[in-house]
Amino acid sequence: MIRRFFFFIFLWVTAIAGAQNSTSSKNVSTFTIEAPQLKTTKKIWLYLPDGYSATAKKRYSVIYMHDAQNLFDAKTSYAGEWNVDEKLDSLKAPVIVVGIEHGNDNRISELTPYKNEKYGGGNADNYLDFIVKTLKPYIDQHYKTKTKAKNTLIMGSSLGGLVSYYAILKYPETFGKAGIFSPSFWFSNDIYTLTTQTPKIKTKIYFLCGDKESDDMVTDMTKMERLLDTKRCYCLHLTKSKIVKGGEHNEKLWRDGFAKAIIWLGY
Repeated sequence: MIRRFFFFIFLWVTAIAGAQNSTSSKNVSTFTIEAPQLKTTKKIWLYLPDGYSATAKKRYSVIYMHDAQNLFDAKTSYAGEWNVDEKLDSLKAPVIVVGIEHGNDNRISELTPYKNEKYGGGNADNYLDFIVKTLKPYIDQHYKTKTKAKNTLIMGSSLGGLVSYYAILKYPETFGKAGIFSPSFWFSNDIYTLTTQTPKIKTKIYFLCGDKESDDMVTDMTKMERLLDTKRCYCLHLTKSKIVKGGEHNEKLWRDGFAKAIIWLGY
């Protein structure tokens, strides 16, 4: 029951969020875009690094992240933000971040590739089709991006970690690197089956979780890591796994692990 509790902490709480002051930096802006695959519009948060110029020749790697409400701004976050903008500013990292707001009541559906008997879900194919076929082409057309898979990262936590992992299996030609934080692999065993059935997995992956998250978080993540070892030689060093002692299922864990993950994955 404990692990089932944790994925509900992301539920949207407007009253709490509205009491905060905005903490997003000058490098962060937002826009809306039609999401025909989801039959809705999506609010997108965009981080552009210091020195970005639309007229310069320099191009940038791109990180696609879920649950944008929790990435940049304490005002919109549920229980604290990731401080993505501040972390990248301090690193002087030449990357663009595209944060996709979750769908509130539709969050579970959008971020899960399979149905769960108790919680439903299973609309991640349409969600990822939106990212790959609508959002990414828009970003590549309007901003100075490096478009190859080796320069395109996907990252998320909890259900966002689950859908990020699913994304690299479904679209390996799009996403060459992934940050998989506290992944909700418990949601369906089908994600393990899909991994087993995938012939080769070449994506560079950074796993992170805390040992105080749930009864099975470490076990589930380690199980997936071992499966990946059957798909590529360990000698390639394509997988990094970090288990944080005392780490709990919250933004602090992911905020503290973000910079190290990005540095290891490379940009």
